[in-house]
Amino acid sequence: MELSTNTLFLCLALALTNGAPVNHDAAVDDASLPDRCDGIGFDAITPDENGTTFFFRGSHLWKGYRGPAQLSNESFQQLDDIHNIGHVDAAFRMHNIKHEGDHDHMYFFLDDKVFSYYGHALEEGYPKDIQQDFPGVPSHLDAAVECPKGECMTDSVLFFKGHDVHVYDIATMTVKIKTWSHLPVCTSALRWLEHYYCFHGNNFTRFHPVLGQVSGGVYPKDARNYFMKCPNYGHGGDHKVLNCSDVKIDAITTDDAGKSYVFAGTNYMRLDTWRDGLHSFPIARSWKELTNGVDAVFSYSDNMYLIKDDQVYIYNAAAQYTLIEGYPKTLKEELGIEGHVDAAFVCPNDDTVHTITGGMIRAIDLSATPRVVTGEWLLPFSDFDAALCSAEGINVFKGATYYHYESPMTLAMSRISPEPQHVTTGMMGCKE
Repeated sequence: MELSTNTLFLCLALALTNGAPVNHDAAVDDASLPDRCDGIGFDAITPDENGTTFFFRGSHLWKGYRGPAQLSNESFQQLDDIHNIGHVDAAFRMHNIKHEGDHDHMYFFLDDKVFSYYGHALEEGYPKDIQQDFPGVPSHLDAAVECPKGECMTDSVLFFKGHDVHVYDIATMTVKIKTWSHLPVCTSALRWLEHYYCFHGNNFTRFHPVLGQVSGGVYPKDARNYFMKCPNYGHGGDHKVLNCSDVKIDAITTDDAGKSYVFAGTNYMRLDTWRDGLHSFPIARSWKELTNGVDAVFSYSDNMYLIKDDQVYIYNAAAQYTLIEGYPKTLKEELGIEGHVDAAFVCPNDDTVHTITGGMIRAIDLSATPRVVTGEWLLPFSDFDAALCSAEGINVFKGATYYHYESPMTLAMSRISPEPQHVTTGMMGCKE
């Protein structure tokens, strides 16, 4: 996956939020509005095309994971009395990349009608009977959720009614019905970070989208600890929005599957999940041996290398980042170098890792056993924080600025640093 500079900074918006999703809605809660923390639950949940998640209840909705309720027709103007919509039964975002006319559209269901929105505007010709757009799908639904090919057998939509799940094949417009009596009756459903969640009241249960099996862990769990910010609940702690001049990341990488990660302090965040909304987690959640952050990270040959102090931890990406037996090893044992590593990167289709220590960059041949340092050069300045190489070149981060180089050799041989580019509010959601 090629991660552009603009995409990178869009995705970095949560990198230093101490585990809680960023939300820029600073409105004060109104006591007359419904409270998402009261345990009643939601009628429907769906992200829009920009990854903002909407939680619907009655005639109101919540935009994102924080902030007060607002009338649904403030965000979706046609959800009003003229169209006789007091609530929605179910909602989902369409995944249909072969048909741009449908992809990333939002569909709302009420009784026997369906409403299609794009850019928060109702499309011409809607509402329609559900059977016109989704033949075989029943009316008066409980919940719906998208299921892309690879997670389901084909690009599909899961429609829930009672304990029955109507699996709608988008391409063939056919329905298969499954009965998952072991699941609670879902009042809403959500796909998030490639996982599937059935919401029931203030609880949720994670399930497999093909088999319906309840996934690992003890369920149900209280949604107020994970999907919203509520007093006396939560697993991420409090946070504050940083000043742009204070932004600092520790490491960044993209693995062979195209999943991109940023590390900051003791937290990490997936960068390629902006369509699902973004969230940061403790590093130890995925890499349990690392509880105090990382200094540098790079990906090579389906493995992720995380460096902390003089230790190298290698995790197998295909095995859900399982630590490879025999690790950690010292930098000397694994890479043939010593000292602190500030940043590291591997470019696409390359067998060389470049490590940066102070004002020195080294090239190390990863195809050689033992590892061989094939070159080292002095850099025009030092104290880098992180670096990422993609087909577009290399971005090197230093505090709240970054520098772009066309290639590793351009970086290694340059005697004058390029013009620094500064992090802005638009890039990272920080305060200027």
